[in-house]
Amino acid sequence: MRICFFGDSFVNGTGDDACLGWVGRLCAQARASGRDLTLYNLGIRRDSSADIAARWAAEARCRLPVGVEGRLVFSFGANDCADDGEGKRRLPASASLGHARAILGAAVATAPTLMVGPPPVGTEEADARIAALSVQLAELCGSLSIAYLPVIGPLSDCRSWRAEAAAGDGAHPNSGGYAALAALVAAWPAWQDWVGED
Repeated sequence: MRICFFGDSFVNGTGDDACLGWVGRLCAQARASGRDLTLYNLGIRRDSSADIAARWAAEARCRLPVGVEGRLVFSFGANDCADDGEGKRRLPASASLGHARAILGAAVATAPTLMVGPPPVGTEEADARIAALSVQLAELCGSLSIAYLPVIGPLSDCRSWRAEAAAGDGAHPNSGGYAALAALVAAWPAWQDWVGED
């Protein structure tokens, strides 16, 4: 199984001294349990849904040729909700949802697809936007029959996520925070269906 993870700095694992992030930890756990999988971490810092919409399909084609067991995981939205430096969000909610609809609609027709919601970034205004977008993304995924995992609530209450982000750049955690996110995904039945026993 080859799994492509598309997203932003949180998918990339920015801030993790171990350079694993949640994606690396999640897939290492799956391999340790005997699942033969190849991971492609395609997270790029500061990428918005518009950036991911422009690149994901070409990047997936290179990594998931015909005949392989391919999977797609997306996680984005935090950068859409971030402040643009002028007191506004980088992308309006309507644009974020439009990009998400285009991405996910095409993705689910390409390979089995999951979506992990955007995590908190540590500022009250941006986190309120992210929480609202997460609800909208959940509704969109439901309409497309794509499993969606909201994480902003659990991570906002996660002590290691908050403390490590505050000790770092204010937004990205270190190993403990990413381990907490990996644990959320590992416990998700939709993920377990992928990496469980054949």
